Amino acid sequence: MKFIFLTGGVVSSLGKGLTAASLGTLLESRGLKVALQKFDPYLNVDPGTMSPFQHGEVYVLDDGAETDLDLGHYERFTNSELTQFNNLTSGRVYQTVLEKERRGDYLGKTVQVIPHVTDEIKNRVHAVAEKSGADVIITEIGGTTGDIEGLPFLEAIREFALENGRGNTIFVHVTYVPFIKAAGELKTKPTQQSVAKLREIGILPDILVCRTEKPLNDELRQKISLFCNVPVEAVIEEIDVDHSIYEVPLMLQREKMDELVCEYLGIETPPADMSRWESVIDRIIKPKHKVKIGVIGKYIELQDAYKSVYEAVTHAGGANDCAVEVVRVDSEDIEKNGGLSHLEGLSGVLVPGGFGERGVEGKILAAKYARENGVPYLGLCLGMQIACIEFARNALGLEGAHSAEFDPKTPHPIIALLDEQQNVTELGGTMRLGAQPCRLAAGSKVAEIYGTDEVNERHRHRYEFNNAYREQFEAKDFAFSGTSPDGNLVELIELKDHPYFIATQAHPEFRSKPIQAHPLFAGFIKAAHEHANGQ
Repeated sequence: MKFIFLTGGVVSSLGKGLTAASLGTLLESRGLKVALQKFDPYLNVDPGTMSPFQHGEVYVLDDGAETDLDLGHYERFTNSELTQFNNLTSGRVYQTVLEKERRGDYLGKTVQVIPHVTDEIKNRVHAVAEKSGADVIITEIGGTTGDIEGLPFLEAIREFALENGRGNTIFVHVTYVPFIKAAGELKTKPTQQSVAKLREIGILPDILVCRTEKPLNDELRQKISLFCNVPVEAVIEEIDVDHSIYEVPLMLQREKMDELVCEYLGIETPPADMSRWESVIDRIIKPKHKVKIGVIGKYIELQDAYKSVYEAVTHAGGANDCAVEVVRVDSEDIEKNGGLSHLEGLSGVLVPGGFGERGVEGKILAAKYARENGVPYLGLCLGMQIACIEFARNALGLEGAHSAEFDPKTPHPIIALLDEQQNVTELGGTMRLGAQPCRLAAGSKVAEIYGTDEVNERHRHRYEFNNAYREQFEAKDFAFSGTSPDGNLVELIELKDHPYFIATQAHPEFRSKPIQAHPLFAGFIKAAHEHANGQ
């Protein structure tokens, strides 16, 4: 088994996660089984209680683990099967170490960062290796080299490489080569300083991935090679892509990065066959059609808050040979200005998940607009609850209908707290989480879209549709087209007399891939294109 550790320097948001995922794509295309994991230095046990403004979206796995959004890149780019073992934070490490100390597992020894914390980190690498049975384990270290909270992780991977041998372990360092506009040139000094910091820790990078706006010429590559002590062929250019993040694996292949990794690790494989990936990219960047989709959210100014939603829309566009122009609409702006001006001209309306009352009324107005004007609508998690509240108020005449989450005194709690959530006091890891089975109604639109009668989708929520109102909804052609196998929990809804008005309590965006768009998103974009063309 071979191990690749990927670190980052100079600044955050360089795209370490995309680089790790893209390398995984290339190695899989060479016939290797790959597993990826992410180590995050922050002290939260997991990102489940973190604000999207701080951290971006929380990505949920099949087993219910709330994880870093980079795991979404790993799943979209590769076939790696991820679990709670594939994301580790400092908080989880220290929690585990202190639990062992309280139990007396250390037999009276003084508990220290080295070896106890670093051993726990190394144990997680071994655990993923054992559980995955992969040929190659790619481990991304979050944060930036030099951050104090990241030092235990860097020390741990230094020890790991020493114990496993350089022929079995390599280090890839993602760094930044900025273009100074006033000087009109690229500067290598930040990269030199970042590598120097790593070498102080005892880590010698084998490969440098240089994020840059401008191409690296031979002179710059030679300079980076000389001052950073890596072969010139190991200085990899990772320039900003023109159209899509899914171009990154092809870029790294042109730089022969996968070939170099296999050489360093002593792996003999055929060259990566990227023909299928290339065909997907071609559909995404050279589509024949175009639609305009409105995403109605409360964290709309932050790209990463709805990362998987945007990617799933892109995948669905590719599946329909259709460019998707995403119009980000702040739901609070709809509330303030009456709404309709923000929604006119859209071919589809998508309302994603979220927590808290802010912006809810704007989302309800958006759902009303889509329902009354025959505009395709896709609701995700809160987006399904919004659709139900809007229908209760405006189609059933239930004045004051709302969710008990936002108005505990509402006369019509269309959305109510799950029974098992009634006495929950801790927020982290206590929601209905992970993959849940859903039975689809025969003859329903969603059954036709999925092409099956049962599906599994990932969840992250506390509130559900209140079954006391089911009969009233069904009497008005509001269909509960997907439920839990026992029929108690509403999972999918649709309007029978609407071109495409579908919403789900789940987060289907977490199962979408560029090579396999999620059916609900693909159907949504198809309907939006038909609506835009008056079909």
